[in-house]
Amino acid sequence: MSPTAVNGTTTHDHFESDLNLSILGLGAEYPPFRVGPESLETLADRFYPPSTALKKVLSINRYTGIDTRAAVGNIDHPLVNQPTAPSITDLNDFFHQEGVGLSVKACKKAIEEWGGNMDEITHVVSTTCTNSANPGFDHYVTKELGLRAGVEKILLHGIGCSGGLAAIRAAANLALGSSFRKKPARVLVLACEVSSVLVRSELDSIDKEQKTRIGVCLFSDCASACLLSNGIGEEHEVPTPVYELLGWKHEILEDTEKDLGFDVDPLGWKVVLTPRVPAVAAAAVSPAFQDLLKSFPALRTNGNHPVASDFDWALHPGGSTIITGVEQAMNLTVDHLRASYEIYVNYGNSSSATIMAVMDQLRNMGEGREHVVACAFGPGISLEMMILRRPKPTIDGLLTEEVD
Repeated sequence: MSPTAVNGTTTHDHFESDLNLSILGLGAEYPPFRVGPESLETLADRFYPPSTALKKVLSINRYTGIDTRAAVGNIDHPLVNQPTAPSITDLNDFFHQEGVGLSVKACKKAIEEWGGNMDEITHVVSTTCTNSANPGFDHYVTKELGLRAGVEKILLHGIGCSGGLAAIRAAANLALGSSFRKKPARVLVLACEVSSVLVRSELDSIDKEQKTRIGVCLFSDCASACLLSNGIGEEHEVPTPVYELLGWKHEILEDTEKDLGFDVDPLGWKVVLTPRVPAVAAAAVSPAFQDLLKSFPALRTNGNHPVASDFDWALHPGGSTIITGVEQAMNLTVDHLRASYEIYVNYGNSSSATIMAVMDQLRNMGEGREHVVACAFGPGISLEMMILRRPKPTIDGLLTEEVD
């Protein structure tokens, strides 16, 4: 199967040399608990009889490459130690307590770094795949933050692990619309996932269906947020942007709807993840990257486009084989993907919230390369890719390299 767009071809848009879109604040909030591979074994032993499928899943669990996963509770949390798996009603109530709390903390980190006033925030773009109540969780987050009642909110659903980048893409397009109208845009972007409490639901399916379901070995909890500005009407001293947005790409890979998903169930949601996802994802990255580069004539040197290794990569760490597959397909090194590895090993895969956590980690790992490729995959299979630039630090308006 060739991982092309739905219509069988890829197209590229031309991005202006300066969209004037900047991320001015960025933050990730992980809950306080860390669970290792042994925690899944403990829960399995407590509630499920030995079986071939369970034995295989627990064996895979020991070799995911994840040392610890972030979780809202430890292995003895009451919600995952009931006689039966928690219902979707239980999970909804829990998300509104823990997920909203994590989200508020992540948003406050991004807003504090930005340094602006709450009343300046014009839009909120949020995403989650571990809650689907109405009103959405973003309603409660904006209330707790004290945002204006008239702030424009958009809640994205059905996009899973690609949600963080999709939300930034949506925010960028909203900001450009405001720029066209010569109006300021300060867009708060939020992603939150509480996956750890779905462990009993997944173990139930493994026990009853006797199928190898590896999602139970990968997912974790996190909220992340950023503040995107179009630069119009700043009323205070603006910090040096964390990243500037140069452009982006979204496409759906052909004939992959059944390979990656998150299906609703009376006991929450069930992960759909087939063995061919890593290979399909890795094969799709190079064509998407090459097509996206055509949108940036300004990045050419002597008429030549840069190559993948000229960029740092903020790749959503969906699994170890996805990271290594992209690394090999794009002729990258561990250093190019250092932030993705760091987040994956220490926190696991927190679905949509992970990519902004990777971006946050990357900016704290030294100077790095000037340009960054952010990339994530979600149900569909959808591919999100974005080119970012790290602004060079200045002193009194001069580049630091120009200052003696």
